[in-house]
Amino acid sequence: MKSIQNRIMILLLLVSFASCNAQIKNETSITERISGNCGMCKKTIEKAGSIKNETEVNWNKETKLATITFDAKKTTKDAVLKRIALAGYDNNSYLAPKEAYDNLPQCCQYERKNKQENVVMPSNTKHKENSEEAQTNLENVFEMYFELKDALVDSNSKLASKLASDLVVLIEKVDMHSLGAETHNVWMEKRMHLKENTSIIASSKKLEEQRTNFKAISENIYVLMKASKLNNAIYYQHCPMANDGKGANWLSKEKQIKNPYYGAMMLSCGKIIETIE
Repeated sequence: MKSIQNRIMILLLLVSFASCNAQIKNETSITERISGNCGMCKKTIEKAGSIKNETEVNWNKETKLATITFDAKKTTKDAVLKRIALAGYDNNSYLAPKEAYDNLPQCCQYERKNKQENVVMPSNTKHKENSEEAQTNLENVFEMYFELKDALVDSNSKLASKLASDLVVLIEKVDMHSLGAETHNVWMEKRMHLKENTSIIASSKKLEEQRTNFKAISENIYVLMKASKLNNAIYYQHCPMANDGKGANWLSKEKQIKNPYYGAMMLSCGKIIETIE
């Protein structure tokens, strides 16, 4: 009886494993050495590197080796390892920024052979600045963001939903490997958050939900614009009444305040808090 139960258990495990891996198409698997110490490191490394239906990371704390399985049409080994480095963990391709390493819990602060202030780009990188195509794609993302902002100013939830769908497509067109080092770092960190919040707006018809997610998008776009080369001045604006009185920010190409969180109700509520040039 035990033998039959064991066989059933093994079969179920195999089916479960196959089911998990079936979600990653165009599968490529590699093994990479990643520094770390404990079970907490394992959780952080795997969370930083893994993206649903795109990448799965399995790190062994004893051997310090990670099995990385990824969809080769959606991402690359370098993209996965850089996310892990940004989370604080050195690997063969990238070294973690000092700040990221210092922020690790004490039990996770492994002995480092090398120390760097910033993530080290691969030695064969060809891009010190954004390529022309990558810059154009970034500018398209920014322009669509402004159109989305204007739709919310007009309280047009239907148009906001459509523009957010277009923005998701534009986000996917940005080739992070053609970005310069600083912009690349920020894009790696913010891309999935931007896509997630934008997708929610695209699937929602409720202005309140759209505006809540627009707040998160604005915060990420702000960091991205600060790291990018802009052709014109952009105005970072703030409304203290938005977000249940906690305040919320947005970006605009014009100095004039047009509040996307209240529309006509409080159109001019806000002020410029920073000019990005």
